[in-house]
Amino acid sequence: MVPGHNHGSQIKDDEQYEALRRKGLSKEKAARIANSDRSSSGRKGGHAQPYEDWSKQELYQQARKVGINNRSKMTKRELINALRNH
Repeated sequence: MVPGHNHGSQIKDDEQYEALRRKGLSKEKAARIANSDRSSSGRKGGHAQPYEDWSKQELYQQARKVGINNRSKMTKRELINALRNH
């Protein structure tokens, strides 16, 4: 790969594509990531409300869904931390 190389119209973000290839990702995976809408927008995350806005019951259900153990003994703050670090 040549730094600053233009990979043509099939790659939206050449710089990101090259960085991902240097990290060892396959050409296909690097292209998918570099061409995703999320990567070009510069924003992370989805459209869900922050966990702080969820009820404790909603947090508990989400923790159950992703398989967090000991969730029944957790406070709202502990559930939020567990979900963020799972």
